[in-house]
Amino acid sequence: MSSITAVNPVLRVAPAAPAAAVAHFRASLAFHADVSDVAAALAAGGDPGFVVLDSRSTESWDQGHIPGAVHLPTALVPAQAEALLDKSVPVVTYCWGPGCNGATRAALALAELGYQVKEMLGGFEYWVREGFEFETWEGRERGVVDSLTAPVAAGDCGC
Repeated sequence: MSSITAVNPVLRVAPAAPAAAVAHFRASLAFHADVSDVAAALAAGGDPGFVVLDSRSTESWDQGHIPGAVHLPTALVPAQAEALLDKSVPVVTYCWGPGCNGATRAALALAELGYQVKEMLGGFEYWVREGFEFETWEGRERGVVDSLTAPVAAGDCGC
């Protein structure tokens, strides 16, 4: 073991070759959408070119959801997707947040049915933490921007 890898746990496994890294990160962007990118596309007005799907339970939906989202719990995707979604329109799925894989499971079920799909990274948690408007059973709300998730301004991660 070289002295660099003995001291540095980051380099114990060497970084991928640039060509492999390009393939990996390009593929990652084909599967994932950022919360602020979804918000910006929806705020631009008109048809964003995709539909947002909330894959959480009805109780979770009632606590808050992205305005305009379609509600379809993950377990119901196989039976109800075709009645609610157009296969020619890409779908962006979300669930609670990074600790929840419901959006991933919903995206898989939709892909198996022939839909083009992306998962929104951060889910509803980061939608709220970045200060974007959401709907509850009582009406529309907006949380306080969490400076740890949106340090520049809501909707601009500085990326």
